[in-house]
Amino acid sequence: MKYDLYDYCIELLKERGVTIQDMADLVLFSQKKYYPELTNEDASYAIQRVLKKREVQNVIMTGIELDKLAEEKKLSAPFQKIMEKDNPLYGIDEVIVFSILNLYGSIGFTNYGYLDKLKPMILEKLNENHEGVCNVFLDDIVGAIAAAACSKIAHNHASDEI
Repeated sequence: MKYDLYDYCIELLKERGVTIQDMADLVLFSQKKYYPELTNEDASYAIQRVLKKREVQNVIMTGIELDKLAEEKKLSAPFQKIMEKDNPLYGIDEVIVFSILNLYGSIGFTNYGYLDKLKPMILEKLNENHEGVCNVFLDDIVGAIAAAACSKIAHNHASDEI
C-alpha cells in the first residue's frame, strides 16, 4: 500500500485537533507586526510548504505515534511515567523538532523559542492537562512547524541589500 505522507500527516494532525489554520494563526500572531501585508493565505501556504518536507513528515509521524502509545499505556516504564507527567527534564520532545527548525536556519530556532515560551492559541490548548491525553510531542511539533513557516516567510521577504 502506498501512502501520500503529506495527506497522512495532515490527517494525523487533524485527529489530534490541529488544523493548518491553527498553525497559520500562530504565524500571523508572531509575524504580522514585521510583515503587515501578510495574509492568512500567505501563512497557510507557508505552513503547507513546510508540511511537504519529508523531515517534517517524519517528525510528525514519530511524535504523534509516541504520544498515542503513551495514551494507550503501551510504553515501558519509566518512559511511560515520563510521558504521562510531561517531565520537564525530558527534552527529547524539543530535540526532535530541531530537524524541522534546521531546515530554515537559525531564525527558526528564535521563532520556535518565542512561540514555545508564550504558548499562544493552539499551543496553549495542546499544553493543557487533559485526562488521558498526551501531547508531549505534539505541542512542540506544532510550534516548530509554525516557526519554520515564519522563517520561510522571513527568507522570502529578505532583501539582498546590506
